[in-house]
Amino acid sequence: MQVLVLAGGLSAERDVSQRSGRRVAEALRVERPDWEVREHDVDANLLDRLRDHRPDCIVPLLHGAAGEDGALRDVLESLRIPFVGSGAAASRLAFDKPIAKQLAIAAGISSPGCVAMPQSTFRELGAAAVLDAVIDRLGLPLVVKPTRGGSSLGTSIVHRAADLPAAMVGAFAYADVVLMEQYVDGVEVAVGVFERSGDVLALSAVEIVPEGELYDYAARYTAGTTEFFCPARLSEEHSLRAQALALDMHVLLGLRDLSRTDIIIDAGGQPWFLEVNVAPGMTETSLFPQALVAAELSLGTFTAELVVAAVARESSEHLV
Repeated sequence: MQVLVLAGGLSAERDVSQRSGRRVAEALRVERPDWEVREHDVDANLLDRLRDHRPDCIVPLLHGAAGEDGALRDVLESLRIPFVGSGAAASRLAFDKPIAKQLAIAAGISSPGCVAMPQSTFRELGAAAVLDAVIDRLGLPLVVKPTRGGSSLGTSIVHRAADLPAAMVGAFAYADVVLMEQYVDGVEVAVGVFERSGDVLALSAVEIVPEGELYDYAARYTAGTTEFFCPARLSEEHSLRAQALALDMHVLLGLRDLSRTDIIIDAGGQPWFLEVNVAPGMTETSLFPQALVAAELSLGTFTAELVVAAVARESSEHLV
C-alpha cells in the first residue's frame, strides 16, 4: 500500500497542517510498517507527482480553504484517487459556516442567531450604520469570525459596541465575509464522529477550558494554555445530546469517514451547533486525537482503517 499524506498548503493554518501531517504519517508508519507512507506539500509539483507516482490512497490533512473548501477534493475525485474524508460537495457545505448553520436550523438543530456580512456591504452602506443594525437585531455580546476557515483565526468576542469595528477588521483579514453570531454562555465541547463498517459513531465529547475567554489560535496549539477534559464534565444526558447533535450534522451534510463538530452546552443542557470540520487537527494538542485516546483507539490504527475503507470504496464505485 502506497499512502500519500498531504499537508501544508498556503492557508494561514499551514503550520498546523504540517504538524498534523507529520504526526499522522509517523503513526501510520508505526502501525503499518509494510506500507510506504510519504508526505507532500500542496504546490505546483503535486499533480506531476500524482501522475508519476500514483498512490493507492491520499490522506488530506490540509486545514483552511486549501483542504476543506472542496476544491482539492474535486481534483482528487477527478483523478479517481481514493482519499480519506468527505467528498468535495459535502466539504463545501461544511466549510461555509453560514450555510452549515442554515441547514442545521432548517433541520431543527439549535444554532446561535447570526448575520453574515460581506466586506463590500460593510464599506458601501457605512460601517457604523450596519453594525448598529446588527446589534439591534442580535444584541451583545457577539462572536465575530470569518465565515470560512478554522483554528479561530480572526475570531473575537465583542462585549461593547465600540469594539465591534476593530473585530470586523480583524476577521476581514482572513475572509471577505464575516459572521457575527450571538454569544452563548456555556461549556464548549468538541465531538468527533467517525465511520466504521457502515456505522456512524460518536466519540466522547472533549471539554475545552482555555486560560482566557476565547479558545483562540494560541490556546489551541500552545501546550499548557488550555485544559481539556475527555470525557467532558457533563451529565450523561447532556453528553448524549451533544453526541447526537454531532451525528446529526455529519449525516445532514453528507460527510464521510470523520468529522468534528464544535458545540456550546448552555446552563439548561441545550447543545448549540457552532461549526463542523471535515479535516480536524491531528496535532499533539488537537481535540480529535484526545477523543481517540479516551476511546482507546490509536491514531495509527484509526487512520489505517480509514485508508483501507477509502480504497475499498473507490474500488466498489469503479466497478459500478
